[in-house]
Amino acid sequence: MSSVARRPFGLFKNLNAKIAAIPMMLTAVVIFIGCTAWTVVYSFTNSKLLPSEHFVGFAQYVRLFNTTRWNTAIINLMIYGGLSLVFSFVVGFVLATLLDQKIRFENTFRTIFLYPFALSFIVTGLVWQWILDPTLGLPKFLDDMGLPGGNLALLGNKHTVIYALVIAGLWQGTGLVMVLMLAGLRGIDNEIWKAARVDGIPAWRTYLFIVIPMMRGVFVTTLVIVASGIVRVYDLVVAMTQGGPGFASEVPAKYVYDLMFQRGNIGQGLAASTVMLVTVFIILVPWALMEFRQKKQ
Repeated sequence: MSSVARRPFGLFKNLNAKIAAIPMMLTAVVIFIGCTAWTVVYSFTNSKLLPSEHFVGFAQYVRLFNTTRWNTAIINLMIYGGLSLVFSFVVGFVLATLLDQKIRFENTFRTIFLYPFALSFIVTGLVWQWILDPTLGLPKFLDDMGLPGGNLALLGNKHTVIYALVIAGLWQGTGLVMVLMLAGLRGIDNEIWKAARVDGIPAWRTYLFIVIPMMRGVFVTTLVIVASGIVRVYDLVVAMTQGGPGFASEVPAKYVYDLMFQRGNIGQGLAASTVMLVTVFIILVPWALMEFRQKKQ
């Protein structure tokens, strides 16, 4: 008489995999969730050099948004983020469409465009600091050649320094956007292109009204990756400008670091980091809900 094997209870399915995932789950719960909760709670205290349990309500946040340096950091982040998103998406998509034409030496060009992303932001910042240095970089070269732009001093001008950071950030990050867009383009069925050619639809209209809507998931994923990196930008600013001249190129992440580790003002730093955390949630939550609805459908 053959015995029927009992199916394991749901909790014990894939038990080995669940046991192996315990360290990761503990790390996520204790470090990420626990530290996040600690950050939010102590942002409502008057903690200075050491954590304090003296509750002060929203006083740290009121002081934060009344600080000129923090407001400058927010404006800089908006300028840097807006320009980085627009140009990285436009340039990355254009490069992806060019590489998608099955050109010769495609792998070489793809490697060249993606190579800056393999560098750290520290290296990128130092490289562009040298390039934009008026005494030995591009401005000096233009001046020696008698070309316009010899008096270019992006890093030394408080009104233009943020645009120098945008240039450096685009140089490093556009390659990643290009690769993601190229992967999305390669996922488009060739029959769609053939049908568009048969119907006489111009290539630009095919991209605009057919291909781009079909790549919505790729665009959303790329937006989340790029935007979350923009909110956390820190090392590029430190390497290129140290937040200067003055506080002209200050960003929120650098403000948090300086307040917590240089000025010993934990409460103010935690309030600023909580604002950054909320900003990241504003970016991630809609994306997560969209992905969940798509999978559910």
